[in-house]
Amino acid sequence: MKAEIVSVGTEIIMGSTLNTNVQYITQRLSEFGIDVLFHTSVTDDPELLREVTNIALERVDLIIFTGGLGPTQDDMTKEVVSDTLGLKLVLNPFIQNNIKEYFNRTNRPMPSNNIKQAYLPEDSKFLMNRVGTAPGIYIEKDNKIIILLPGPPREMKTMFDEQVVPLIKRDPTIMTKTIRTRTINTIGIGESALEMKLKDIIDKKEDIIIATYAQEGKVDVKIIVKENNIESADNKLDRIVASIDRRISKYIYSYDNESIEEVVYRKLLEQNKRIAFCESCTGGLITSMFTRIPGASKVFDRGIISYSNTSKMEELNIEEDILLKHGAVSETVALHMAKNLLDITGVDIALSTTGIAGPSGGTQGKPIGLVYIGIATKDNAYAVKVMLNGARHSIQNRAALRAFNELRKIL
Repeated sequence: MKAEIVSVGTEIIMGSTLNTNVQYITQRLSEFGIDVLFHTSVTDDPELLREVTNIALERVDLIIFTGGLGPTQDDMTKEVVSDTLGLKLVLNPFIQNNIKEYFNRTNRPMPSNNIKQAYLPEDSKFLMNRVGTAPGIYIEKDNKIIILLPGPPREMKTMFDEQVVPLIKRDPTIMTKTIRTRTINTIGIGESALEMKLKDIIDKKEDIIIATYAQEGKVDVKIIVKENNIESADNKLDRIVASIDRRISKYIYSYDNESIEEVVYRKLLEQNKRIAFCESCTGGLITSMFTRIPGASKVFDRGIISYSNTSKMEELNIEEDILLKHGAVSETVALHMAKNLLDITGVDIALSTTGIAGPSGGTQGKPIGLVYIGIATKDNAYAVKVMLNGARHSIQNRAALRAFNELRKIL
């Protein structure tokens, strides 16, 4: 099945809003073997939207619209699409009551223009919105499927997962084969290098899609297999994953999107170990990422942001002579930070970061992007030097990921 995603909103065209919806929907549709051929964005202009709708109806089987389902005057997706399809809008009492109840639950008066959201195209199915007021719409007409979803990502994702996915799974025209997917999450290797290691696997397989997706500091490998039955699909997927594992195992940190900090947490929990962090250039980011995990307190002792030299001396007992001789951004200081934190806390593992995130402060000997990661245990202590590229926040994010990866490797 061929699909197109149409994103409606002047704010998207102007670059004011990052369009994460199109990425999410495309990735989810690929899991069901649906080929997304076009991403189209259009302003809140009824004539342009009508033109885009007609073009999509000519070239694909499934069209998913996001945005333009709100109560305001510039929310016109439903009206334009319905008119283009020759469908009348009819008041749905059930949806009308749901919208009223939503405002009652949130203890707010309902604006009169919200009633607009209760009108649906005739002979369509409504998709419940648990987290907002705009219902989604599912239309089947002339061998085409047209789906209208709200624009806010939280509403769209909830509706897609809870309402659209079951409809896709029940539709025999879409689910002609059994689809199985797996994501392999990697770190420490670039996308181009990873693709070269897997090139022959990617190129020669039929009914298998293997694609790499670069993210900040990491790369995902997405595998999709299509087969006539569940057993064949599972066996084929397992063989492909095993083949990829043999080639890139040292870069794999998880499967199916378990975050690297969750991997570290799980390993600490399994080994009954506790950890502490002292951060300079990452400014508490590592601690923040780790403590987002429910139950982190079972393995996490504390996080210290020792940003200045004074704080390194006062909180981590780093001698002033060491700081003056080697500089705060050095292997020696990173090592002492981790070792001293281990002594202070009595944990099983201590981790430190110190570096130059920029945009200023770099020198020829210590350029922007230079980061040292220190790790200390009761049996060993060492520091790792890494060079990172990007803006300040990117260097901090990448440093945090590299720090978690160093922990993963020793656990």
